[in-house]
Amino acid sequence: MAEFEPVQISTGSLTLEVLPYGVTIHRFLVKTGEQTHDVVLGPESPDDHKTQKYTNSIVGRYANRIPVKTHALQRGKYTSSFTAQANENPRVSLHGGPVGFDAVVWSIAKDDPSLFTEAEVSKLKAADPASYTIFRYVSPDGDQGYPGKLTVETLIALVDAPSTNASVTAERPLGAVTIVYRAKLNDQATVTPVNLTQHWGFNLNASLPSHELTIKGHTLNLQTDHLVVRDADSLSTGFASTAGDAVHTHDGKQIGEHSPKAGYDDYYLLKQGAASAAPTRIESAAFNAGLDLISDVTKATYDRSIAELASSASGLKLSFDSNQHGLMVYTNDLSSASRGARKVAHGGSGISGHGDAYGPGDAVFLEFHHPLAAFLEPKNKDKEDTLLTSDEIYHNFVRCSVALVGN
Repeated sequence: MAEFEPVQISTGSLTLEVLPYGVTIHRFLVKTGEQTHDVVLGPESPDDHKTQKYTNSIVGRYANRIPVKTHALQRGKYTSSFTAQANENPRVSLHGGPVGFDAVVWSIAKDDPSLFTEAEVSKLKAADPASYTIFRYVSPDGDQGYPGKLTVETLIALVDAPSTNASVTAERPLGAVTIVYRAKLNDQATVTPVNLTQHWGFNLNASLPSHELTIKGHTLNLQTDHLVVRDADSLSTGFASTAGDAVHTHDGKQIGEHSPKAGYDDYYLLKQGAASAAPTRIESAAFNAGLDLISDVTKATYDRSIAELASSASGLKLSFDSNQHGLMVYTNDLSSASRGARKVAHGGSGISGHGDAYGPGDAVFLEFHHPLAAFLEPKNKDKEDTLLTSDEIYHNFVRCSVALVGN
């Protein structure tokens, strides 16, 4: 299996090309009649993901930023420690360290998953085999400083659209993408931080004939009410309410309206009770053959939404749900058109370093995960602290439902 050879899954109006390298979503294709939209940015050549980092890949073991130091860990009766390794700058360990999950080759585990139950595997096998796949990676003890040997499996499944009467609805469902992350420590009596996400960046207009790149006209609606306060290195120093803050109240306003001069690179906390009630960890004793947490998030009809991204130009709308307690919103403002490559379908040459790559404001990344360095916050102790013990299974999902509005 070549690390940059795409694994294609498809159903109805949706097709994904996913690379074993970093579980990277190379293409996210949406068919709307005669038009096919690729709604994620990225290079033309799969190989270029090696240098065009964090472009639609998984990130881990720990998403976002952790202070570089040795951290003592405790959850329940288990203790350990780890030293976060610097990669963004001397103070910051970003997205799991110098060689995170985005930069390793995952194996295909579709035929022999170990972190999905018999009931869940039966559910998947009843679906079209071309509509899903499962990737696996085993992270060794000490990987990037993190304690414990960790097995991780990632399910990516496409859900076909429900049958609707287009004449009586303003939206035409096109299907959904569901990603489920599972992780388990192979070592006994230890604890390790785990906080995974998909670092995917969207542009709903880039495949139109105009190849409109800016996402400032996209609308964003978030069920959030607080954001992380950051220091000069974007490390978390606490939370602040977004009440009355026009910049950080995303209630369907255009992204470019009241936006910061430097764009968005902010973590938002969901309102109390907004996140899915699905558990974020499963006691090993409860992880039995009959447990099924897959059926609910792979239903054709699904009404929950904690975030919505839409464009009136293309008519596309993405609706997201997750059991994670917040999300990072990043508008690609640290990028430069002089670096990397832009897809031909988005009007680029597809050639890396050609000068026509994606620039600031050309995409919006929506990364669903628990708060930054949550294990450092005393009030999270033994709760949603992003620590996983040997007695637990990590469970994290995000669902992205796609619809065509008003077209």
